Amino acid sequence: MDKNVILSPSLLSADFAELGAALKKIESFNNSWVHIDVMDGHFVPQVTYGQPVIKSIRKNTGLPFDVHLMIEKPELSIPSYIESGADYITFHAEATAHGDLCFQMIHKAGKKAGIAICPSTPLSLIEEYLPYADLVLVMTVNPGWGGQKLIPYTVEKVRKLADIKKREGYNFLISVDGGVNSNTLPSVLEAGTDVVVSGSSFFTGELKWNQ
Repeated sequence: MDKNVILSPSLLSADFAELGAALKKIESFNNSWVHIDVMDGHFVPQVTYGQPVIKSIRKNTGLPFDVHLMIEKPELSIPSYIESGADYITFHAEATAHGDLCFQMIHKAGKKAGIAICPSTPLSLIEEYLPYADLVLVMTVNPGWGGQKLIPYTVEKVRKLADIKKREGYNFLISVDGGVNSNTLPSVLEAGTDVVVSGSSFFTGELKWNQ
């Protein structure tokens, strides 16, 4: 395991009644973040937690909060997530016509900005954003549900993104989210992943992560 690879367990798969215990478990791993999936019931069918929950758990850990906004028109809510304690804020390219504005809002607040794409979305949709991105999140399952199997063709998308990053000299981190377990982890790492988001596999202990 490359010591520079970041593990970002998703609280979506934690016991919501025991979020404090979930944070302690994540803290026991070196070089870890907390991945927080925000869903609005529109961009994806599910609804999860929002700003009050993020703000309430912020005081319980110093780990970076990797907030993944699966919401429509994120530009309307980004300020409140900044105020809640997010360190990285990642919005979906498919969810807004104002991606550039989102980057500006996040960076003006001194936070890190990420952009996410669904499995079926081509990299060409975000090409103009790449010079400004701190993180690019490649969804390796369809967003909105935990426990799905990784979609194989998304690994090639990660590889292509890593090639672009190297060729152009960009500095963004490449993150993958969905279906990462002990069987699929080697392939996403080989493709060039910097940040591994894992939900159910992490909290069940199925993901074998060598620190």
